[in-house]
Amino acid sequence: MESKQLKWIYLLVLALIWGSSFILIKKGLLGLSAIQVGSLRIIFASFFLLLIGFKSLMLIPKSKWKYIAITALFGTFFPAFLFAIAQTELDSSVTSILNSLTPLNTLAIGALFFGIGFQRKQLLGVLIGLLGSLLLVYNGALNNPEQNYYYTLLIILASFCYATNVNLIKRHLFDVSPVSITTGNFVVLLIPAILILVFSGFPEQIYLEKTQKAVCFILILGVLGTGIANILFFKLIQIASPVFAASVTYLIPVVAFFWGLLDNEMLTPIQFFGAFIILIGVYLSARK
Repeated sequence: MESKQLKWIYLLVLALIWGSSFILIKKGLLGLSAIQVGSLRIIFASFFLLLIGFKSLMLIPKSKWKYIAITALFGTFFPAFLFAIAQTELDSSVTSILNSLTPLNTLAIGALFFGIGFQRKQLLGVLIGLLGSLLLVYNGALNNPEQNYYYTLLIILASFCYATNVNLIKRHLFDVSPVSITTGNFVVLLIPAILILVFSGFPEQIYLEKTQKAVCFILILGVLGTGIANILFFKLIQIASPVFAASVTYLIPVVAFFWGLLDNEMLTPIQFFGAFIILIGVYLSARK
């Protein structure tokens, strides 16, 4: 199959996988605490990546391991728990839309802390995205008083973590292979995640049927949504441009929204408009 056709297949598969991650978190929370969801997600992804990428660890220079550890915290550890905690109060479709702020925050952090230049229209994109997110959150809080929309701050914080991670990798790990970085990240996090899971009370509730069912959802999330998705993403970057690969950002909320509809979630027309504004902001900030 030609690269032109293959890149579209990779893009659509990635959108389906990552867009489904939010509903998998929601289903996992039916039998697990947010802390257990976050730690299990890391553990399952760690074992999978170690199976396929253990040899790649030998390619990481000793001087780079401190940056591997830092990017593990910002790129995986904190977001895994922040998303799970946030979804105890918010619909999965809302969290997926706010996750689209990551490219905007990447631009902002790059400019403020890493000395990366930007154009005026990119700054306009950041401001438009911020306006859209405020509209989405404000209208959601008005129409869903049973949900605590202060938890949207956790999603925004997670997107800042992702943005910081991207800039750190660009600055300090640009010469290390993506598979080595990803596998190294999870090696660093495996033991802490296991300890957190053990002290969360998980061993005492593993015999419950609802817990076992929830674990299956997080197993899919860890292996498919993190391990396999990362491999596909790296392959997509190899056969297409980074700009094309980053366009998956626009498709993830669409997939997550339809999963939300099947699970009786619904956005108001104003929230739809806010989501549209966010995506316009992402588009402007991503343009060269």
